[in-house]
Amino acid sequence: MESVFSYIIGLGAAVMMPVIFTILGLCIGIKFGDALKSGLKVGVGFVGLSIVTALLTSALGPALNSVVGLYDLQLKVFDMGWPAAAAVAYNTAVGAFIIPVCLGVNIIMLLTKTTRTVNIDLWNYWHFAFIGAVIYFASGSLAWGFFGAIICYIVTLILADMTAKKFQNFYKDMDGISIPQPFCAGFVPFAWAINKGLDKIPGMNRIEIDAEGMKKRFGLLGEPLFLGVVVGMVIGCLTCSSFGEIVDKIPYILGLGIKMGAVMELIPRVTVLFIEGLKPISDATRSLIARKFKGADGLNIGMSPALVIGHPTTLVVSLLLIPATLALAVLLPGNQFLPLASLAGMFYVFPLVLPFTKGNVVKTFIIGLVVIIIGLYMVTNLSPWFTLAAKDVYAATGDSAVAIPEGFEGGSLDFASSPLAWVIFQCTENLKWVGAGLLVVATMGMMWWNRVHILRNQKAMIANNSDKIETTE
Repeated sequence: MESVFSYIIGLGAAVMMPVIFTILGLCIGIKFGDALKSGLKVGVGFVGLSIVTALLTSALGPALNSVVGLYDLQLKVFDMGWPAAAAVAYNTAVGAFIIPVCLGVNIIMLLTKTTRTVNIDLWNYWHFAFIGAVIYFASGSLAWGFFGAIICYIVTLILADMTAKKFQNFYKDMDGISIPQPFCAGFVPFAWAINKGLDKIPGMNRIEIDAEGMKKRFGLLGEPLFLGVVVGMVIGCLTCSSFGEIVDKIPYILGLGIKMGAVMELIPRVTVLFIEGLKPISDATRSLIARKFKGADGLNIGMSPALVIGHPTTLVVSLLLIPATLALAVLLPGNQFLPLASLAGMFYVFPLVLPFTKGNVVKTFIIGLVVIIIGLYMVTNLSPWFTLAAKDVYAATGDSAVAIPEGFEGGSLDFASSPLAWVIFQCTENLKWVGAGLLVVATMGMMWWNRVHILRNQKAMIANNSDKIETTE
């Protein structure tokens, strides 16, 4: 089983998306050529995104390492990045079975009408395997590991349902799409609560600066492209110990600025491919649901948040948070995690935050700041158990990606900084059966609430369609 699913995951999103979309398209009545074309565009989108992300990592990584060495900022929790976290997740007993287990849970929830999301984002299933693996190594029990992974999966599907309408209304051409990725979903309560709180502050609710507003107000200074160049050059300057060194390294500093600007400009262009590939599938799905189920509340296709990380507000806020995160990591008392490799994944914090802030740059930045502060402490707290899991996987596989330098512990911003992962871990590890009971009660309550909401929407839509038919007659 482990070999089969390791092979599937090893093919990567770029290879598997054309296969999945072709099969899905044929099932919902799309011609073979059109379904294959949709899948190929999404696959190419993933290739383009990985190339741009690699550019960001290769440009930013050495510069940040230089800053760390120059100012002696090294903390004891080593940033392994999300690829190492995914490797740890999938190379455990929990990870070996996570795909069939989660797909089975998804089918049961669809049949019982406790979700309306069909989660085909197989590559991000590593998040569920990750929390399961950490719990497994902390408790020594495989059953506890699967319990944590399944709880995380169910809660994520429900949060995807709860945010689907907001998500679809905010982003263009995303009808019929939801985001069942637990890293994004874990920040939804913070987005809702902080956004509500900010609206209570006199004057704050009148500050409506979105990415387009920044361009109008600040001109070139408000462009993500220009901000990328400026931030890249500032980071380049920080790698120098004197003004003379800055002068000597002007070509390097300018080059780093251009590369950061290129990332800001290329990500939105790449994500257009995702939208072009998804639109035929999304339109055909809605048409099928309307035709076969008489207007019942339709299903949503669960996809990766990579679809929307090219939004200008996400780019601007993520860029501004990179230096802010480094400063916070050093200044916050008790924090031992210095994010470096994980900074390339900063974009994935915001896909489900923006629908609540309506793209407001100020609100989104404040929410991001709060989330990062909390996340740094959560990574520090989970690092001993992450290290335990990583060392076991390294001993079994010899994979250098999960090797932790001597004298350090391991950590990653994604998914170890997620409040969802942290709460599930603390309940199972520290509260044991009481914590498990609380998680079961809370999860069952969310499932019941979601089912009531789904059935109510279905009745309302059927009644509405009946009224339209009578009016027409």
